[in-house]
Formats: sequence, structure tokens, C-alpha cells
Amino acid sequence: MLAVVRLILLGCFVVICGVIGLLICLLRPFHPNNTPIFAHWYGRMHRLLGVKLDIRVPQGLYEGGPYVYIANHQNTYDIFTLSRAMPPGTVSIGKKSLKWIPFFGQLYWLAGNILIDRKNTGRARGTIDQAAEAIRERQISVLLFPEGTRSYGRGLLPFKTGAFRTAIQADVSIVPICVSNLHGRIKLNRWNNGTVIIEMLEPVPVSGYSAENVRALTAHCHQLMQMKISELDHELAQGATEYGQ
Repeated sequence: MLAVVRLILLGCFVVICGVIGLLICLLRPFHPNNTPIFAHWYGRMHRLLGVKLDIRVPQGLYEGGPYVYIANHQNTYDIFTLSRAMPPGTVSIGKKSLKWIPFFGQLYWLAGNILIDRKNTGRARGTIDQAAEAIRERQISVLLFPEGTRSYGRGLLPFKTGAFRTAIQADVSIVPICVSNLHGRIKLNRWNNGTVIIEMLEPVPVSGYSAENVRALTAHCHQLMQMKISELDHELAQGATEYGQ
């Protein structure tokens, strides 16, 4: 019964948020702060799912930038957890098919996020140029999921190089965003679904890297995130044991 109530409330939220958001976007389409505002609206729904969020941001991070943010992509619940930590002045890069999801898709597009066609290699490369140009000229940050797909409990998947090529081309640092394991943690019929930790790491400079050695940068960031996610999962497991959860 609890699951049904939650799904109904989430459905109503998506429709209402989509309508209000679209009205706002029609007044200021593609504004750089549209995405963080609406992302935080979605992120506040973590309470409805019975999840507590522990968001950790390095001191002074937002005073720098712009950056290329990279985050691990686990499942559909990311939209109600990771979204709460969306940095200011940031847009995301998502697949073109998102535009056709009723209410959410149209809001995602008009909010100013960048849509790519993953089946078209030429267009995907053009998106790197487009994102790098937006970073330089509009002084906005971008958020990407370097795994390229949801992991669904398979751990941190291998990274594609697009996010790192974008950072090198725009000459901005990379900020990894690490989210503790969500797989199997959220049960819609359970009141308390525990805590999810979202931690941003210190910026990783791209100086010294180029298109020729971009895979070294990719591997370095993958290692940093894998270690941190493991630490976060261990911290949560220890806490659950201590409190008998």
C-alpha cells in the first residue's frame, strides 16, 4: 500500500513540476540556473522515498570553476537523490531520447541541458565541441555520466572518454561526484530506506593531459571514484552495524 501511495505522489509531482517548470522555462528558456533549480525540486523527493541524504562539498568549491562534473549513474532513483546535489550554474548532458518523456523530457530540454545522439558518432563528437564552447563562452559547468549507462548494481563501470575530452578541450578541472551504493537499497514498501552519501571530490586539474593521453586521465578519475565509493559504502555499512540496522 505504501508503494502505491508513493508512486501516485511521485506521478503527481512529475506532472505538476513539469507544468510549472515549463511555464518558467518559457519565460527564460535555456537559462543556466534552470537546471539546478528543477534538479533540486526533484532531489527533495528523497524524503518521500524514505531516504536521508548526506551531501558533502569541499569548502570553496563553488567559488571556483567552471568545471566538468562527473558522477556514477546507478539507476532511476538517481533523479531523486543525485539531483539534490546539482551544483549551481550547471547543465547536464543526456541522451536525445529523454526529450520524448512526457513533462520531464520537455522540461529537461527547455531547462538548457544538452542532448546527444549516442547512435551517431559524428554528432557525439560535435557535442564535445558544443559543451566545451558553452563552458568557455557562457562560463557554465556541465555534468556527465562517464559510464554512459546505468550500472544497476554492477559497480563502477568502465568510463568513456567524452567527459574528459570535453574538460581538456575547455581547459577546466574535473570534479568527481561519488554516490554510495543505491542498488537494492530503496524499497517502496519500507518506511526507512537509510542514508545515501553524495560526496564531491577536490577538482582534478587537466593540465598536462591532451587528446593523446586522455585515457590516462580517464583511468585516474575512475580509480579516485572507485576508491571513494568503496569508502562511502564501508562507512554506511559500519554505521548500520553499530546501530543494529
